[in-house]
Amino acid sequence: MSQVHALSDDQVGQELRKMTAFIKQEAEEKAREIEIKANEEFAIEKSKLVRQETDAIDSAYAKKFKQAQMSQQITRSTVANKTRLKVLGARQELLDDIFEATSAQLADATKDEGRYKDILKGLLLEGFYAMNEPELAIRARKADYDVVRQAAEAASNEYKEKTDKDVKATIDEENPVAEGSAGGVVIVGGNGKIDIDNTFEARLNLLKDSALPAMRKALFGDNPNRKFFD
Repeated sequence: MSQVHALSDDQVGQELRKMTAFIKQEAEEKAREIEIKANEEFAIEKSKLVRQETDAIDSAYAKKFKQAQMSQQITRSTVANKTRLKVLGARQELLDDIFEATSAQLADATKDEGRYKDILKGLLLEGFYAMNEPELAIRARKADYDVVRQAAEAASNEYKEKTDKDVKATIDEENPVAEGSAGGVVIVGGNGKIDIDNTFEARLNLLKDSALPAMRKALFGDNPNRKFFD
C-alpha cells in the first residue's frame, strides 16, 4: 500500500497562495470583462440617447421652420391682398369720380336747343329702327315737349327716307319722364309692353358697362392677370 504523506506547513502555505492568486486573477479578469461590457453598453445607450435627442431637436426645428414659412406666406398673402384691394378701391373711386363728373354735366347738353334737338333726333331714330312699328309713344320731360315734338318730326321724316315706312310718334303726356332727369327720351312700343330707355342717365349707365374696360386700360394700362378679352 502506498503511503499518504502529509503536507508540511510551508507546502500548505504555497498551495494556499497559488489558489489565492488564481482566484484573484480570475476575479480581476471577470471584473475587466464586466467593466468592458458595461462600458460598451453605456456607449451604446449614450449613442442611442444622443440620437433620440438629436432627432427630437431636428424634428422640433423642422416643425418650427415649417410653421415660420407658413406664417410668412400667410403674412405676404395678406399684405398682397390688402394692397391689391386698396389699389382696386382707389381705381374704382377714380372711375366713379369720372362718371359722377360726367353725370353732373349731362344737363349741359340741353342748354343749346339746336344741339339738343339733334341729340333727341338721334335717340328717337335709334328707337324707331329697333321697334320697327308704325305707331310709337314717346316719354319725355314736360319741359322738353316742344323740342321733342320737333325732333320726332325730323326723325320720322328721316326714318321714312331710309326705310320707306311711316312711323307715327306721339308724346305720352300721362307718363312723363321725371323732371329730375337730365334729359333724353323713352320710346315705347309693343302696345306699351316694350320700351327703350334713351334718357341721358340710361345711356350713361350703358356707357359705364361698355366703355369701362377701355377706360381702365387707358387709365391704368393692361391687366397682366386678365386671360380673356371681349
